[in-house]
Amino acid sequence: MNISLYELAAQYQRDLEHIQNSDLDEDQAIQLLESMQGAIQEKAKNVAMVIRNMETASEAIAAAEKEMAARRKSIERKIDWMKTYLLENMERTGISKIESPYFVIALRDNPESLIVEQDAEIPPEYFKPQDPVLDKVTLKKDMQLGVIVSGCRLERKKSVRIK
Repeated sequence: MNISLYELAAQYQRDLEHIQNSDLDEDQAIQLLESMQGAIQEKAKNVAMVIRNMETASEAIAAAEKEMAARRKSIERKIDWMKTYLLENMERTGISKIESPYFVIALRDNPESLIVEQDAEIPPEYFKPQDPVLDKVTLKKDMQLGVIVSGCRLERKKSVRIK
């Protein structure tokens, strides 16, 4: 019969109460407790072995995740480089679209992005009040409406889209 550590501990507590409330002699009480302790210790060792195995598995998974993340980042860097290479050479040759049976490669204009060059020159109303954090969304919207704010500029870049 396979008894859990929880059940063994409960039985041990019941045996302790029995010893305290009965007229068992000292030798009988010690023998009863030692037999229960041995079973509890054996079960605890088994639980500890399972914990060690799980820790080892967890560490192996964490190492594999780290390796996979590094590999993913490497692949992403290569993708970025290749997209930049494709963009530069399509722009250089004046080609804006290439069609194939598998996909279409097209240059497109990205939305404008805000480039902050000098934080100190930006008026305080563009900073959020709780922390002096620049509210780039409001600043960008105002600049798109024609507001001139020194210390920053709008920039539109191109990217390659493969569909």
